[in-house]
Amino acid sequence: MKNDLFSIGPFTVHGYGLMMAIAILTAYYLVERSAKKKGMDYEKIFPLAIWAVVGGLLGAKLLYLLTRLQDLIADPSLIVHCLKDGFVVYGSIIGGILAAWIFCRKNKMNFLQIFDLIVPYLALAQGIGRIGCLLAGCCYGMPVSESNPIGIVFHNSSYAPNDIPLMPTQIISSALNFLHFAVLMLLSRKLKKNGQLAGCYLIFYSIGRFILEYFRGDLIRGSVGTFSTSQFISIFMVIAGLFMVFVLPKLQKSPETSEQTQE
Repeated sequence: MKNDLFSIGPFTVHGYGLMMAIAILTAYYLVERSAKKKGMDYEKIFPLAIWAVVGGLLGAKLLYLLTRLQDLIADPSLIVHCLKDGFVVYGSIIGGILAAWIFCRKNKMNFLQIFDLIVPYLALAQGIGRIGCLLAGCCYGMPVSESNPIGIVFHNSSYAPNDIPLMPTQIISSALNFLHFAVLMLLSRKLKKNGQLAGCYLIFYSIGRFILEYFRGDLIRGSVGTFSTSQFISIFMVIAGLFMVFVLPKLQKSPETSEQTQE
C-alpha cells in the first residue's frame, strides 16, 4: 500500500486525504439528492454538511488527544505530533452528530429526520474512508502468521509495522461499512418512525467496531479498564441505538408531537 500517490510540483496527493475527500463529497451529494427526492429543504444540506464535517474533525482530534492524555502530561512536546497526526472515528461521529443537532436546532429542522437521512451515506463514506486507512497503513491489525492467507504486508508505511503480515482490519472495516450501507438502505424503506434508522446505524456500527477492536494491532488508542476506548464508547452507542429503535417510537404519539419535540 502506498499513501503518497503522486506529486505535482511541490504538491503531493496522499491516499488518505484523497479518500477522505471522496468520502465527504460522495456523502454530501447523495444526502442532498435524497433530500430533494423526499421534498425536504435540500438547500440547507450544504451548510449542514459544513457544520457536520467541522464538528466531526474537531471531535475526532479531541478524542484522540484524550486517548493520549497521559503521554501528553508526561511529555507536553508531543502535542505538536498529536495535532498533526491522529484521529479517532468515534470522535468524528459524536462531534458530527452534535454539530448537526446544533444546526438543526438553530434552523428549526427535525433533527431525527435529518439523522435518518444521513446515516446510510455516512456508512458509505466510512467504507470509502477506510480505504484511505489501508493506503496509509493506519488502523492496522495485529500480526498473523505468514501462512495466514488473509494477512497483508506493508513495506513503506509510516504507521504500520513493515514487512510482516498483519490482520487486514482496514479491509474488513471497509467491507463491513459497505454492507452496513446496503442494510440501512433496505431498512430505510421499512422503518417509518423518525430516529429508528439512525438507531440501527448506531447499533450495527458499534457491534462491528467492538468486535473488530480485538483484532487491531495499533496500541495507541487508549483504554478504559479491559476495553479499548472505542469498545467502551460502543457499549453506550448500542444502548442509545436500542433506545432510538424501540423506545423513542413510542414517545412519538403523532407527527406534530414529534416535530415539536425534535426542534
